[in-house]
Amino acid sequence: MARVVVLTAASFLMALNYRTFVEWGGLYPAGAAGLSLLVQRVVQLFLDMSGIHWTVPFSLVNLTLNAVPVWIGFKFIGKRFTLWSVFVIVLTAVFTDVLPAERLTSFISDGDLMRLKTDPFVTSLFGGIVFGFAMSLCLRWNATTGGTDFIAIYLSEKKGRETWNLILGLNAVILLCAGFVFGWSGALYSIIYQFVTTQVVHLMYRTYQYQTLVIVTAKPKRICEAIYRLSHHGATVIGAKGSFTGNETSIVYSVVAADDTAHIYSLCKGIDPDAFINTISTSRVIGRFYMRPRE
Repeated sequence: MARVVVLTAASFLMALNYRTFVEWGGLYPAGAAGLSLLVQRVVQLFLDMSGIHWTVPFSLVNLTLNAVPVWIGFKFIGKRFTLWSVFVIVLTAVFTDVLPAERLTSFISDGDLMRLKTDPFVTSLFGGIVFGFAMSLCLRWNATTGGTDFIAIYLSEKKGRETWNLILGLNAVILLCAGFVFGWSGALYSIIYQFVTTQVVHLMYRTYQYQTLVIVTAKPKRICEAIYRLSHHGATVIGAKGSFTGNETSIVYSVVAADDTAHIYSLCKGIDPDAFINTISTSRVIGRFYMRPRE
């Protein structure tokens, strides 16, 4: 039940973001959502020029473009994970078409609303924060927003490294197309929007970030057991001698997921209050490294 509530709230935030910040600034989010908006706007422009009075539904375009990424999710990532992601994709698409954005922003004064609509930097900044927050909620509750998220997760698990910045590069193609068709202002501010989104996700969702732990301790066996019990990662014990005291000691060397480090610190200090712990950011791991299976 909690997952349904959180994912529904995240879908609502993303749809509201599309109807406000993204629409006001003529922005393009990353992945399938950005491509959907680009296709929707191009088709709408063509219909308007042809005198055809019909509004292209965002949901129609978005759900069509997500078909292949959803297939990748079912085949390579996990069925339950993909089903929850489909829940988010469908709900976000429907919300985007039906939300009364004018009513939802009626509490903002006319002057502030006008400043938001006419300041593309502020629009892209706040829009990126909102979207990154909503996206992180989905990822933390074992779902995704669709599109290139599936591809990013698949590559992360396959390559053992973060791929969000690579996906950011791929989105440049969408922005180039948008710039040529609708002008460069919206496309350029979309870079800020997507960068902010990526940084918020990087801050809030740390599953594919790694930390190397170098722990100097007199109780290596118990600390190794604690690391494995918590994170399912092994460790290497290296014999050492303190340069100042000359006492024999041990160094426990292990690489763990970044979101496990705070718990490991607590466990290690509980086992050996005198343990010295050094944490090193790790950009890539090659070899056998346990990854939590997705449902």
